Amino acid sequence: MMRISIFLLFIITISTKVSFAQTDSLKLNLKQAEVFFLKNNFDLLLRSYEIDAAKAEVITAKLFDNPELEYENLFYNHETKKFLQTSFEYGQYAASISQLIKLAGKRNKNIKLAQTGVKLAELEYFDLIRTLKYELRNTFYKTYFSAQTIKVYDDQIKSTESLLKAYDLQLKAGNIALKDVIRIKSLIIGLKSERVNLLNDLEDHYKDLRLLCGLEPNVSLVLELPEKMEKDISLNQIPYSNLLDSARTHRADLKLAKTDLEYNELNLKLQKAMAIPDVEISLAYDLKGNYPEKYTGLGLKIPIPLFNRNQGEIKKAKVGIDAATSNIRKQEILLSNEVFNSYHTALRNEKLSSEIDPAFNGEFDKLIIGLIKNFKERNISLIEFLDLYESYKENILQINNLKFERMSSREELNYVTGTNIFK
Repeated sequence: MMRISIFLLFIITISTKVSFAQTDSLKLNLKQAEVFFLKNNFDLLLRSYEIDAAKAEVITAKLFDNPELEYENLFYNHETKKFLQTSFEYGQYAASISQLIKLAGKRNKNIKLAQTGVKLAELEYFDLIRTLKYELRNTFYKTYFSAQTIKVYDDQIKSTESLLKAYDLQLKAGNIALKDVIRIKSLIIGLKSERVNLLNDLEDHYKDLRLLCGLEPNVSLVLELPEKMEKDISLNQIPYSNLLDSARTHRADLKLAKTDLEYNELNLKLQKAMAIPDVEISLAYDLKGNYPEKYTGLGLKIPIPLFNRNQGEIKKAKVGIDAATSNIRKQEILLSNEVFNSYHTALRNEKLSSEIDPAFNGEFDKLIIGLIKNFKERNISLIEFLDLYESYKENILQINNLKFERMSSREELNYVTGTNIFK
């Protein structure tokens, strides 16, 4: 009985934990989302490993070549019929130790090349942060305003279902026609169908947001958007030239292109140095196989660069410099076009947002309440009610979309300039 009680207690505990995990929710604002993103994002974690790998290449480049030890012993003496003899009278052995000495500064050039490889890996990491951070913030806003739109549908469905109940009573009393009730039911079905489609899209947004933040799928997110974000710095106060200068200074992809040119220039110097032969110095001892016996010798070995002077790798490095130079030019043109386009898009969205009265939403909410009241009192026809109801819904959807476009265009300016102008 004791074991059964413990087992039941264990099952209840596990069930409670599972139940809690399934209903776990998390209130999340943008700053908190960025903390989760920087801490948990798997793409950033994988890219950080590449930085560690590049640093390991620097360690390798700093290492000297190992000396080589060679030893040879008489295997079988047919005169004494014995193996591996080493005595002066009956045996023979020879040994040597050699060390490769790299010339033309190859080691230092390899170290500089590896250190530049670390810079490349770090810049790739920062550029990935820039890209994913834009995706994170954009997804956050898209999810938030999509959730606000769902609330509009919830309110509309609730109020319309309340209206339907009242009309069902009127239908039973014989005060209204059946066609009016059918039209209201059709409206509810249409609203619910649209709501389901929007919910499916919203779930995709939540999934993307959880993936970016490294959160488990059972975490229910409740997004919060502070009011101060709507009252941020005015875009009209920022000259286009400042944005362009900021992008040229901070964009990681442009720095990456310039560092890639630096890497190829260092590689060319290394490949030219590789054309210069290295020297191998050796010290040898031979018991009886040389003259005089107990021979000690100093050796020097150097390849003659007669055929292979590393021509292919030198040419490849020169091509790499040309390609890197062209890529810098491409990145500069791409950067200026992106800043120009994003700036003017943001200006248009800011202008349109400023033309909407902030009290318009509240007035429209009052209007829809009055609309339902007038319809119940039969002051307006069903057709007028449906038309105004549809206008209300489209207005709310357009306002939420406009708010998202405004915030999204600001985030795009952050992205193309590589800065946090709008926090």
